[in-house]
Amino acid sequence: MIVTEDLSKSFDDFLAVDGVNLQVSAGEVLALLGPNGAGKTTTVRMLTSILVPSRGTARVAGFDVVRQAAEVRASVGILTENHGLYNRMPAEEYLDFFGQVYGIEAGERSRRTDYLLRHFGLEEDRHRKIGEYSKGMRQKLALARALLHRPPVLLLDEPTSAMDPESARLVRDAIKELKSSERAIIICTHNLAEAEQLSDRIAIIRKGRIIANGTSSDLKEQYLGPPEYEARTLQPINGRSFDLPPGVKITEKGENWFRFVSGEGAFANPATLQALLTQGVQISELQEVSRSLEEVYLQVMRRANGKEPVRA
Repeated sequence: MIVTEDLSKSFDDFLAVDGVNLQVSAGEVLALLGPNGAGKTTTVRMLTSILVPSRGTARVAGFDVVRQAAEVRASVGILTENHGLYNRMPAEEYLDFFGQVYGIEAGERSRRTDYLLRHFGLEEDRHRKIGEYSKGMRQKLALARALLHRPPVLLLDEPTSAMDPESARLVRDAIKELKSSERAIIICTHNLAEAEQLSDRIAIIRKGRIIANGTSSDLKEQYLGPPEYEARTLQPINGRSFDLPPGVKITEKGENWFRFVSGEGAFANPATLQALLTQGVQISELQEVSRSLEEVYLQVMRRANGKEPVRA
């Protein structure tokens, strides 16, 4: 649904996006992460045919972003940080106006407007002018506008910014529902927990270049090392040493717990538990140690900045 090859954009002597290669399939959510000024917004603007690439190509929903700009815009729903809402318009009139822009028939416009206002909790405020809305309400209305024409591609920039927890949860649930075999979604966000929760793959951009790309688990393996497991014991184990299977290494130990890693990951756990049991160690609990996307992001940035990686 989204394919870019060497996608680049220069502004005079400043190279804002440099050789971005991305592929997002139907049914997939990609989180595009990076610091302010990394090139996320510029990339999104090229994918919506707002900016013309200086180099490279991009196709969205099968259409070329330069030669078929009108078709691309009709296929994309976009939520930007600056919504461009018309403050003097009531929300209902606003959505109807954009429905006309998208060429939606009057009856369908009315049905879609009713559904989206109700779905995002704006039904009771449909006749209020947008200028009277809170920032969170405006965010929900902007998302409703992005969904109005049932686009096969969604580009969402900070979709839960400035929202209270309840509203943010509603929007996240809506994004999960929008994921389908016929739709591709790119989310730009600084909320790393949200990115990990919603996305299938993650791409990290810095100074206009993609410096990491993969699933959350793949990136954790690559930048944080193999998964670590914590076992809790029914008896104290201070001062004890264990005879463990080859490749299993204890990394930390406490009074009644220890952590270990293995090149075989979870496949080594049964043999490890059996070895401990034969040595009289009773295990009450075994679980993988949680590792966050934030840890991955910080390691990626440290390496990109030429700094030594640190132990997470």
